[in-house]
Amino acid sequence: MDLTFIITLFLIGFMGSFISGMVGIGGSVINYPMLLYIPPLVGVGALTAHQVSGAGAIQVSGAGAIQVFFATLGGVWAYRKSGFLNKSLILYMGSNILIGSMLGSYSSHYMSEQRLNVVYGVLALIAVMMMFIPKKNLDCIKDGKLQFNKGLASILSLLIGAVAGILGAGGAFILVPVMLVVLKIPTRITIATSLAVTFISSIGSTVGKLVTHQVLFIPALILVAASLIASPIGAKVGRKMNTKVLQWILAGLILATAIKIWWGLL
Repeated sequence: MDLTFIITLFLIGFMGSFISGMVGIGGSVINYPMLLYIPPLVGVGALTAHQVSGAGAIQVSGAGAIQVFFATLGGVWAYRKSGFLNKSLILYMGSNILIGSMLGSYSSHYMSEQRLNVVYGVLALIAVMMMFIPKKNLDCIKDGKLQFNKGLASILSLLIGAVAGILGAGGAFILVPVMLVVLKIPTRITIATSLAVTFISSIGSTVGKLVTHQVLFIPALILVAASLIASPIGAKVGRKMNTKVLQWILAGLILATAIKIWWGLL
């Protein structure tokens, strides 16, 4: 692995983690296409679809799971004094997404690359559609207390965790739209709290990837270094931006990924 390839991986990790902290996602939805296309585009090497998506015996999706772990950790740390981290949401969604991500991550090495990409593509399309559903009063909390359906939150986070574990992702690219549209959580609470829930999800994904020997450690360390620097910066920028702008940025990123996935499948 030469220096130019290392620098390229670092820049990809930095960009993905910056956006991760800014819009409250784990970064995998951004890093996946960048890891697949940028290295060969700039002539520094190439990662196969198996290595990126998580279907090979030795792959980068495990590194992605670790990168998500540190990217979200940095984002959560930046939001720790913001007042937007909701403990009740983190408890209900975090505990269930941890279980789902561990089960999904462990089972991922039995699945083909094609099946993984189909799962990813379907979820990306659902996420895009949900992002464009009209939302009313998302930034209003009645009586100063956040209200949400705890049973629904638990079930949905378990399912999201399972898929996130399979894909070697944190799952926030579908978690954020679900929190906004289905659970009707205010935008800034969604962005901050989703980072905490995704951090917990990444623990399960990382454990499963390590147990099944799906981690390339050098790419993982490079992405981790980029994450620790960029994610807190992105979180600080996100706290100063208009919530509508953040929603449109997230919707655009998810739409771009959905197009890329289905273009490759079809």
